[in-house]
Amino acid sequence: MELPSAASTRRGPSSLHHNTSTSTLAFDQHFTSTAKGILLLSEIVCGMLVWILVAGTDYFHLPALSWVMFVAIVFWILTVCLFIIYLTRAHDRLPQIPWTTLSVCFDCSATALYLVTAVVHALSVSQAIRGRHNYNCWAASAFFAFLTTLCYAGSSCLSLHAWKSSEEEQ
Repeated sequence: MELPSAASTRRGPSSLHHNTSTSTLAFDQHFTSTAKGILLLSEIVCGMLVWILVAGTDYFHLPALSWVMFVAIVFWILTVCLFIIYLTRAHDRLPQIPWTTLSVCFDCSATALYLVTAVVHALSVSQAIRGRHNYNCWAASAFFAFLTTLCYAGSSCLSLHAWKSSEEEQ
C-alpha cells in the first residue's frame, strides 16, 4: 500500500474557492449613455465644482456661502448615491420602494433648493474684491451652481415624465 504524498493532499489558496463571487448586483453599462445617466453625471461634476471652488476660499466669513456649501455637499452626496443605485440596478432589486416617486421628490427639491442657492451665491459674489482669488472662485462657482440647477431641472422633467407614465400604467 502506497501512501499519498503530502504535496498532493495540500490545498493552495487558489484551489479553496473557485467561484466566490455571488453578488446579485449587476452593472448597467448602458446607463451612462441614457438621458438620466448623462444628467446624473452632469449633476455630480457640476455640483462637485460648486463646492470645490467655494471650499478653496474663505467662505466661512459669509453665512450665505456656508448655506451654499451645505446644499452643494448634501445634494452631491445624495446624487452620487442615486447614481450608484441606478448604475448597479439596485432599484430593480428593491421593488417595494417607489423609485419614480422618490426620484420626482428628490429632483424637484434639488432643483428648488439649488435655484435658491445659486441666486444667493450669485448675490454673494459682490462681497469679494474683483480680480482676486475669492472673487474668481465664487463667480465660477455661481456659474456652475446655475448649471447644476439646470441639470436638476432636466432630471425633474424626466422624473415627472416617468412618474406620469407609471401612474397611467396602473
